[in-house]
Amino acid sequence: MERSQDWINEARWDLEHAKNDLAAGFYNWACFSSQQSAEKAVKAIFQKIGAEAWGHSVADLLIELSKGYQVSDELINLALELDKAYIPTRYPDAHPSGFPRNRYTKEEARRLISYAEEILKFCEDLLSKIK
Repeated sequence: MERSQDWINEARWDLEHAKNDLAAGFYNWACFSSQQSAEKAVKAIFQKIGAEAWGHSVADLLIELSKGYQVSDELINLALELDKAYIPTRYPDAHPSGFPRNRYTKEEARRLISYAEEILKFCEDLLSKIK
């Protein structure tokens, strides 16, 4: 069953979650939710074309997608930065000391939200073109 709309809707929801976390000062969670939004948006494309999307790396998924669709290097670079928020935003032992809440800034959260927005828009545009 093709469920690309479910994936893109969840990507939109994760982006809203990121924005709410930013407003509340949960910058690590805003970064993580941004990564999740981008990941789910790209996985929506894989759903639409009937392909399997394994893993959590947004960059790897976009690189795989670029074998059949035009994906800019700029978009892949944004994804590379988002990928860095997948594990260390949540686990204290991913940092030399302290805990994730104290390791992320408002500016970083804003930046990653904007990257997720760009990837989500790319995926929404591509979804609208795929029959």
